[in-house]
Amino acid sequence: MKSLLTTSIAASLCVLSILPINTMAATLDSNEAAHLTFMREEEKLARDVYLTFAEMYPQQNVFATIATTSEQTHTDTMRDKLAQYNLADPNPETNNLPESLGVFTGVEWGWYFSEKFELLTNWGATSELDALYAGAFIEELDMHDIAECPKVMTDAGYSNPCGLNYTDENGLLNAYSSLIDGSESHLRAYVGQIEAIIGEGNYAAQYLSQEEVDTILGR
Repeated sequence: MKSLLTTSIAASLCVLSILPINTMAATLDSNEAAHLTFMREEEKLARDVYLTFAEMYPQQNVFATIATTSEQTHTDTMRDKLAQYNLADPNPETNNLPESLGVFTGVEWGWYFSEKFELLTNWGATSELDALYAGAFIEELDMHDIAECPKVMTDAGYSNPCGLNYTDENGLLNAYSSLIDGSESHLRAYVGQIEAIIGEGNYAAQYLSQEEVDTILGR
């Protein structure tokens, strides 16, 4: 995973922030723009699933904590990046809760996230442990999709990578690196809760490689 940005890059971002929106929009190619749009909905997916689990299992604080702090921030960050690059928001009603919960209106990927929301919430409805596993799965999937190119996008003909490991746009590097850091922290939180039930050291990777997950977990 990429390290945090240096002071010099941060300074460059300050310069970028005063450029006209249309100038900044021209710096993204079609892959970068499509990926950013996709990630707006994927961050909403995580928030919406965790809010749903928080209602199902109010005694398990990890869902509400991650949903209302980190994931809400992540969805807003992706919204702000779309605006920065003059790209349309696929889910402009995201913060209109509870009406927007589980509702995905993106023209290209709305169907995909609607299916994922139903699949993940049905999985988590089976038990609290299953909900924790679903949360951990989302974080593994999210880290892959931020860094590389989501499978559904490559299946549709987009090149891989199209995310963090592809872009050289400082604004995206900064945002995606922060998302990766957050997902690593969330994965550790979910695994901690899972292993409190199944035993320490027994969590098996669900989407990333076991080596990648063990590195994140410090093993």
